Amino acid sequence: MNDNFQRTELLLGEEALACLSKKHVAVFGIGGVGGYVCEALVRSGIARFTIVDKDIVDITNLNRQIIATVRSIGRNKTDVMRERMADINPRVQVDVRNCFFLPDNADSFDFSAYDYVVDAVDTVTAKIEIIMRAKAAGVPVISAMGAGNKLDAGRFRVSDIYKTSVCPLAKVMRRELKKRGIRDLKVVWSDEPPIAIERKEQPDTDAPRKKLPPGSIAYAPAIAGLMMAAEVVTDLCKDSF
Repeated sequence: MNDNFQRTELLLGEEALACLSKKHVAVFGIGGVGGYVCEALVRSGIARFTIVDKDIVDITNLNRQIIATVRSIGRNKTDVMRERMADINPRVQVDVRNCFFLPDNADSFDFSAYDYVVDAVDTVTAKIEIIMRAKAAGVPVISAMGAGNKLDAGRFRVSDIYKTSVCPLAKVMRRELKKRGIRDLKVVWSDEPPIAIERKEQPDTDAPRKKLPPGSIAYAPAIAGLMMAAEVVTDLCKDSF
Protein backbone atom coordinates (compact mmCIF):
# COMPACT_ATOMS: atom_id res chain seq x y z
CA MET A 1 0.00 0.00 0.00
CA ASN A 2 1.36 3.42 -0.99
CA ASP A 3 1.69 5.48 2.18
CA ASN A 4 0.78 8.69 0.31
CA PHE A 5 -2.64 7.33 -0.59
CA GLN A 6 -3.31 4.60 1.95
CA ARG A 7 -6.39 6.38 3.34
CA THR A 8 -7.77 6.76 -0.19
CA GLU A 9 -7.09 3.11 -0.95
CA LEU A 10 -8.93 2.08 2.21
CA LEU A 11 -11.98 3.91 0.88
CA LEU A 12 -11.84 3.25 -2.86
CA GLY A 13 -9.88 0.02 -3.00
CA GLU A 14 -6.61 -0.91 -4.67
CA GLU A 15 -8.09 -1.34 -8.15
CA ALA A 16 -9.75 2.07 -8.19
CA LEU A 17 -6.65 3.82 -6.91
CA ALA A 18 -4.53 2.10 -9.56
CA CYS A 19 -7.06 3.21 -12.16
CA LEU A 20 -6.88 6.84 -11.05
CA SER A 21 -3.09 6.83 -11.15
CA LYS A 22 -3.20 6.09 -14.90
CA LYS A 23 -5.65 8.83 -15.84
CA HIS A 24 -4.84 12.13 -17.56
CA VAL A 25 -7.00 15.09 -16.57
CA ALA A 26 -6.93 18.48 -18.28
CA VAL A 27 -7.89 21.47 -16.14
CA PHE A 28 -8.61 24.70 -17.99
CA GLY A 29 -8.43 27.68 -15.64
CA ILE A 30 -6.29 27.59 -12.48
CA GLY A 31 -8.14 30.16 -10.42
CA GLY A 32 -10.46 29.95 -7.44
CA VAL A 33 -12.32 26.91 -8.79
CA GLY A 34 -9.65 25.23 -10.91
CA GLY A 35 -7.00 25.45 -8.22
CA TYR A 36 -9.15 23.41 -5.84
CA VAL A 37 -9.90 20.92 -8.60
CA CYS A 38 -6.17 20.31 -9.06
CA GLU A 39 -5.60 20.16 -5.31
CA ALA A 40 -8.27 17.52 -4.73
CA LEU A 41 -7.39 15.44 -7.79
CA VAL A 42 -3.67 15.19 -7.07
CA ARG A 43 -4.48 14.28 -3.45
CA SER A 44 -6.85 11.61 -4.78
CA GLY A 45 -4.08 9.84 -6.67
CA ILE A 46 -4.43 11.13 -10.22
CA ALA A 47 -0.89 11.35 -11.49
CA ARG A 48 -1.05 13.08 -14.87
CA PHE A 49 -2.39 16.53 -15.65
CA THR A 50 -2.46 19.23 -18.26
CA ILE A 51 -3.11 22.62 -16.67
CA VAL A 52 -3.95 25.65 -18.75
CA ASP A 53 -3.90 29.33 -17.76
CA LYS A 54 -1.92 32.46 -18.61
CA ASP A 55 -2.89 34.53 -15.59
CA ILE A 56 -0.52 35.51 -12.81
CA VAL A 57 -1.22 35.46 -9.08
CA ASP A 58 -2.55 38.85 -8.00
CA ILE A 59 -3.04 40.33 -4.56
CA THR A 60 -6.81 40.23 -5.14
CA ASN A 61 -6.59 36.41 -5.38
CA LEU A 62 -5.52 36.04 -1.74
CA ASN A 63 -9.10 35.82 -0.47
CA ARG A 64 -10.04 32.64 -2.36
CA GLN A 65 -7.35 30.94 -4.48
CA ILE A 66 -5.44 28.05 -2.95
CA ILE A 67 -2.22 28.92 -4.77
CA ALA A 68 -2.34 32.60 -3.80
CA THR A 69 0.05 33.67 -1.05
CA VAL A 70 2.07 36.81 -0.57
CA ARG A 71 5.14 34.97 -1.89
CA SER A 72 3.37 33.74 -5.04
CA ILE A 73 2.08 37.16 -6.14
CA GLY A 74 3.37 38.00 -9.61
CA ARG A 75 4.12 34.40 -10.59
CA ASN A 76 2.36 32.36 -13.26
CA LYS A 77 -0.54 30.45 -11.72
CA THR A 78 0.34 27.33 -13.69
CA ASP A 79 3.92 27.30 -12.36
CA VAL A 80 2.79 27.76 -8.76
CA MET A 81 0.16 25.04 -9.15
CA ARG A 82 2.64 22.59 -10.68
CA GLU A 83 5.09 23.10 -7.81
CA ARG A 84 2.34 22.61 -5.25
CA MET A 85 1.15 19.42 -6.93
CA ALA A 86 4.71 18.05 -7.03
CA ASP A 87 5.05 18.80 -3.31
CA ILE A 88 1.97 16.64 -2.70
CA ASN A 89 2.95 13.81 -5.06
CA PRO A 90 6.55 13.93 -6.36
CA ARG A 91 5.64 11.40 -9.07
CA VAL A 92 2.93 13.55 -10.63
CA GLN A 93 3.34 14.56 -14.28
CA VAL A 94 2.09 18.06 -15.02
CA ASP A 95 2.11 19.51 -18.52
CA VAL A 96 1.89 23.29 -18.18
CA ARG A 97 0.27 25.29 -20.96
CA ASN A 98 0.92 28.89 -20.04
CA CYS A 99 -1.75 30.40 -22.27
CA PHE A 100 -5.41 31.30 -22.36
CA PHE A 101 -7.39 28.68 -24.24
CA LEU A 102 -9.18 30.29 -27.18
CA PRO A 103 -10.68 29.14 -30.48
CA ASP A 104 -7.55 30.53 -32.17
CA ASN A 105 -5.20 28.10 -30.39
CA ALA A 106 -7.61 25.21 -29.82
CA ASP A 107 -6.01 23.11 -32.57
CA SER A 108 -2.80 22.92 -30.52
CA PHE A 109 -4.61 20.83 -27.88
CA ASP A 110 -5.19 17.11 -28.41
CA PHE A 111 -8.39 16.48 -26.50
CA SER A 112 -8.29 12.79 -27.37
CA ALA A 113 -5.25 12.50 -25.08
CA TYR A 114 -7.30 13.35 -21.99
CA ASP A 115 -9.42 11.03 -19.90
CA TYR A 116 -11.41 13.91 -18.43
CA VAL A 117 -11.71 17.63 -19.11
CA VAL A 118 -12.46 20.24 -16.45
CA ASP A 119 -13.70 23.64 -17.61
CA ALA A 120 -13.02 26.24 -14.92
CA VAL A 121 -12.52 29.28 -17.13
CA ASP A 122 -14.52 32.50 -16.98
CA THR A 123 -15.25 33.45 -20.58
CA VAL A 124 -18.21 32.06 -22.49
CA THR A 125 -16.28 31.79 -25.77
CA ALA A 126 -13.55 29.67 -24.19
CA LYS A 127 -16.02 27.54 -22.24
CA ILE A 128 -18.01 26.69 -25.34
CA GLU A 129 -14.87 25.80 -27.31
CA ILE A 130 -13.59 23.54 -24.52
CA ILE A 131 -16.94 21.76 -24.28
CA MET A 132 -17.30 21.38 -28.05
CA ARG A 133 -13.78 19.97 -28.38
CA ALA A 134 -14.23 17.53 -25.51
CA LYS A 135 -17.58 16.34 -26.85
CA ALA A 136 -16.13 15.88 -30.34
CA ALA A 137 -13.31 13.78 -28.87
CA GLY A 138 -15.73 11.67 -26.82
CA VAL A 139 -14.07 12.75 -23.57
CA PRO A 140 -16.16 13.43 -20.43
CA VAL A 141 -16.27 17.09 -19.46
CA ILE A 142 -17.56 19.03 -16.47
CA SER A 143 -18.06 22.78 -16.45
CA ALA A 144 -18.18 25.36 -13.66
CA MET A 145 -20.90 27.96 -13.68
CA GLY A 146 -20.74 31.17 -11.68
CA ALA A 147 -19.34 31.08 -8.14
CA GLY A 148 -19.09 34.85 -7.73
CA ASN A 149 -21.62 36.82 -5.68
CA LYS A 150 -22.60 33.63 -3.82
CA LEU A 151 -22.64 33.10 -0.06
CA ASP A 152 -24.81 30.06 0.65
CA ALA A 153 -22.58 26.99 0.66
CA GLY A 154 -25.54 24.61 0.70
CA ARG A 155 -26.93 25.75 -2.63
CA PHE A 156 -24.16 24.46 -4.87
CA ARG A 157 -25.17 21.36 -6.80
CA VAL A 158 -24.34 19.11 -9.74
CA SER A 159 -26.79 18.65 -12.59
CA ASP A 160 -27.20 18.83 -16.33
CA ILE A 161 -26.88 22.35 -17.77
CA TYR A 162 -30.50 22.23 -18.95
CA LYS A 163 -31.71 21.73 -15.37
CA THR A 164 -30.04 24.90 -14.11
CA SER A 165 -31.82 28.10 -13.15
CA VAL A 166 -31.09 31.52 -11.61
CA CYS A 167 -27.37 31.51 -12.56
CA PRO A 168 -26.76 34.19 -15.24
CA LEU A 169 -23.77 32.36 -16.73
CA ALA A 170 -25.73 29.12 -16.96
CA LYS A 171 -28.50 30.95 -18.81
CA VAL A 172 -26.08 32.15 -21.47
CA MET A 173 -24.45 28.72 -21.71
CA ARG A 174 -27.81 26.97 -22.14
CA ARG A 175 -28.67 29.25 -25.04
CA GLU A 176 -25.30 28.94 -26.77
CA LEU A 177 -24.98 25.18 -26.32
CA LYS A 178 -28.50 24.60 -27.60
CA LYS A 179 -27.61 26.54 -30.75
CA ARG A 180 -24.67 24.18 -31.27
CA GLY A 181 -26.65 21.01 -30.73
CA ILE A 182 -25.10 20.09 -27.37
CA ARG A 183 -27.82 18.11 -25.62
CA ASP A 184 -26.21 17.50 -22.24
CA LEU A 185 -23.41 18.82 -20.05
CA LYS A 186 -22.56 18.11 -16.44
CA VAL A 187 -22.13 21.35 -14.49
CA VAL A 188 -21.57 22.58 -10.96
CA TRP A 189 -23.74 25.58 -10.17
CA SER A 190 -25.58 27.41 -7.41
CA ASP A 191 -29.30 28.13 -7.36
CA GLU A 192 -28.73 31.08 -5.02
CA PRO A 193 -29.68 34.38 -6.71
CA PRO A 194 -26.53 36.49 -7.16
CA ILE A 195 -26.13 38.84 -4.22
CA ALA A 196 -26.23 42.49 -5.22
CA ILE A 197 -24.31 44.62 -2.76
CA GLU A 198 -24.67 48.38 -2.92
CA ARG A 199 -21.32 49.76 -3.99
CA LYS A 200 -19.84 53.19 -3.43
CA GLU A 201 -20.06 55.50 -6.40
CA GLN A 202 -16.82 56.38 -8.11
CA PRO A 203 -15.60 59.98 -7.77
CA ASP A 204 -17.12 62.43 -10.24
CA THR A 205 -14.30 62.61 -12.77
CA ASP A 206 -13.91 62.38 -16.52
CA ALA A 207 -12.19 59.00 -16.20
CA PRO A 208 -14.17 56.08 -17.66
CA ARG A 209 -16.12 54.11 -15.07
CA LYS A 210 -14.53 50.73 -14.40
CA LYS A 211 -16.69 47.62 -14.33
CA LEU A 212 -16.22 46.00 -10.96
CA PRO A 213 -15.69 42.22 -10.79
CA PRO A 214 -18.08 39.92 -8.91
CA GLY A 215 -17.70 39.76 -5.17
CA SER A 216 -16.19 36.56 -3.80
CA ILE A 217 -15.52 34.70 -0.59
CA ALA A 218 -13.04 31.98 0.29
CA TYR A 219 -15.34 28.97 0.43
CA ALA A 220 -17.63 29.43 -2.60
CA PRO A 221 -15.14 28.68 -5.41
CA ALA A 222 -13.53 26.05 -3.19
CA ILE A 223 -16.86 24.23 -2.83
CA ALA A 224 -17.45 24.35 -6.58
CA GLY A 225 -13.93 23.06 -7.28
CA LEU A 226 -14.14 20.24 -4.76
CA MET A 227 -17.53 19.17 -6.10
CA MET A 228 -16.10 19.07 -9.61
CA ALA A 229 -13.17 16.98 -8.41
CA ALA A 230 -15.56 14.56 -6.70
CA GLU A 231 -17.40 14.04 -9.97
CA VAL A 232 -14.15 13.44 -11.85
CA VAL A 233 -12.93 10.87 -9.33
CA THR A 234 -16.17 8.93 -9.15
CA ASP A 235 -16.66 8.97 -12.92
CA LEU A 236 -13.12 7.79 -13.64
CA CYS A 237 -13.08 4.88 -11.22
CA LYS A 238 -16.77 3.88 -11.16
CA ASP A 239 -16.04 0.65 -13.04
CA SER A 240 -13.44 -0.33 -10.42
CA PHE A 241 -15.77 -0.44 -7.42
